[in-house]
Amino acid sequence: MGRNADAIAEGLAIAHAAARLAVKNRILVSTISLDEAFDASHFLPVAREAVASLADESEQAALDISKARKAAWGRHSQPHGTHDYRDRDVRNLRRRAKQYVGVAKALRAELEDESRLLAIVEQSREAAWGDISSTLDTRLRVEAMRPDEDPDYASMREARMQALRLVDLQKLAVETKERRSEVDD
Repeated sequence: MGRNADAIAEGLAIAHAAARLAVKNRILVSTISLDEAFDASHFLPVAREAVASLADESEQAALDISKARKAAWGRHSQPHGTHDYRDRDVRNLRRRAKQYVGVAKALRAELEDESRLLAIVEQSREAAWGDISSTLDTRLRVEAMRPDEDPDYASMREARMQALRLVDLQKLAVETKERRSEVDD
């Protein structure tokens, strides 16, 4: 693979990760917050929307880079910042624009491939389940753990006692005082 093909492949990998994250978040909201059953076909439009949005983003980046390339043409002074391009950057900017176009073109092709979109949905479902599983596992360990099983119990005891004194007992004192004043009124 050439340099452009490698960059396009890397751009697609990043885009796919972003699409999976968007779909995963929608799955979590739909199934947990809205108590809906999971149906992969229900999330196809979500995957399609995410991929289309990323293709739009890549096309816009190509346009922005092309504008920067045109502005850099013939400028030979010292740059004043990272994105203050000069004539010597023109070749690199042309390559980057082509790479963005390549990513956008590949993403647009995926919009027509339902199996690819379903793969994104399935990977997102697996990631959502991984998040839920990890959260449940951690919560069950923490809530079910006895002090003699906690390896950090002794070292964290002083911090817990200080939090009890500075936060919990003061909060309790304020609440008790408020209750007494309500009874006295």
